[in-house]
Amino acid sequence: MSTPDKMVPHNVEAEEAVLGSLMIDPEALYRVATFLKADDYYIQKHGWIHDAIFTLHERREPIDFVTICDELERREQLEEIGGAAYITHLINTVPSAIHIEGYARIVTQAATRRRLINAASQIAQLAYQESEDVDETVDRAEQALFAVSQRRITRELTPIRDVVDKFSTRIEYLFEHQDEPLGVPTGFADLDRLLGGLQRSDLVFIAARPSVGKTSLLLSVARNAARHGKNVAIFSLEMSAEQIVQRLVSVETGIDSQRLRLGRINPDEWALFHQATGKLADLHIFIDDTPSISATQLRTKARRLDSEHGLDLILIDYLQLMTGDMHTENRVQEVSYISRSLKGLARELDVPVVSASQLSRAVEQRTDKRPILADLRESGSLEQDADVVMFIYREELY
Repeated sequence: MSTPDKMVPHNVEAEEAVLGSLMIDPEALYRVATFLKADDYYIQKHGWIHDAIFTLHERREPIDFVTICDELERREQLEEIGGAAYITHLINTVPSAIHIEGYARIVTQAATRRRLINAASQIAQLAYQESEDVDETVDRAEQALFAVSQRRITRELTPIRDVVDKFSTRIEYLFEHQDEPLGVPTGFADLDRLLGGLQRSDLVFIAARPSVGKTSLLLSVARNAARHGKNVAIFSLEMSAEQIVQRLVSVETGIDSQRLRLGRINPDEWALFHQATGKLADLHIFIDDTPSISATQLRTKARRLDSEHGLDLILIDYLQLMTGDMHTENRVQEVSYISRSLKGLARELDVPVVSASQLSRAVEQRTDKRPILADLRESGSLEQDADVVMFIYREELY
């Protein structure tokens, strides 16, 4: 599927005006550098000229007619753009650079529309492929749109006065509410006192060896946070959604999980069972049990859930079962990519992301079995990406 050139959004005059402005006033570069890229131009040669200008800037060389022509000549592109005469034409396009931001916005808006058209074309082609699973098709469609939206996320420099005012307001609030956790409550008094609750935009790892209690702790945090009116997303790569509910009901009722699984409930426990399931059904907990979910799939689903319901907390069980979205040389690099992606998700949605993580066998080979940061499995970057790392240590197991 293709779109005729005459229908493709673009504005040649705006592109020329941007480049002309950059040439007559190189300082104008700072006003557009955060959001305008070389591939935003519809005309390829305009992208080349933009790249040449920014390269000169990075090398701290003068930006003028002579240096731009020289840089393009060095790249063997000067003749292809129309020679020095075309550079002269661009310089004469605008009298000043005062409106460069407006011109640049026109260019980037047209570029976004073109990317949307390309994404829509890709989605249409995916939809025609009946051999592919429809859920996988929807995920890939969301990824295509997500890639377009990510291009538009930029952050401007913030005056320190604004940051100080925000910080002061936060400290005053903390002073007046010293007995309340600032973040999402975990339900564990000592932990909430230590952390102040789970903080917005934090990436938290709960690490332990298998069968030590990572999942139980995650589910307890989910239940306690939801009881405080928080919207909680659980991404379970190890257990099904029904198994998650089984564990939650077991904790709520005190009925052994194994007996629940087999339906062996005593007559006097049925009232307790129905009361517990009724309470759980009213909690704002959302469960995704996609096995081997990729970092992009998880991020896409979390963004959609946040837009539809609002999210306060994301829980993942567990990190090492996730897959990356790009080819990497080894598993360590893949886990590092996943970890960075989760930190990016926490910052983007401004919610705490808590993930269980396996520990390496090294902890069992030492005399002192207490885990340390170096025991985090398959990646040295987890400790760098994380804001908080918690270990579960049960002395009776050793």
